[in-house]
Amino acid sequence: MLFHKDHRNQSTESKRLYALFEIAYTLVDFAAAICFVIGSVMFLSERWTTPGTWLFIIGSLCFAAKPTLRLIREVKLAAMGDTDDLADRLER
Repeated sequence: MLFHKDHRNQSTESKRLYALFEIAYTLVDFAAAICFVIGSVMFLSERWTTPGTWLFIIGSLCFAAKPTLRLIREVKLAAMGDTDDLADRLER
């Protein structure tokens, strides 16, 4: 089951993976925020409108990366806890 809170505490490895993804998620959040703040300031000058627009696009891509990171993390955590079920399927 995806997005189950117990997945992050299954093992030392799952805790480590969860922490790494939380760090990545936070870094992406900061990158998006910085892009939007700097892009907003750039819009105050007509000369900087195009670079400001690009920063908005980059910030938007960062925001799009956040749910992608979360889904990848949850799939990996769910797979880590599925070893017994995988072993059963392999024996059949």
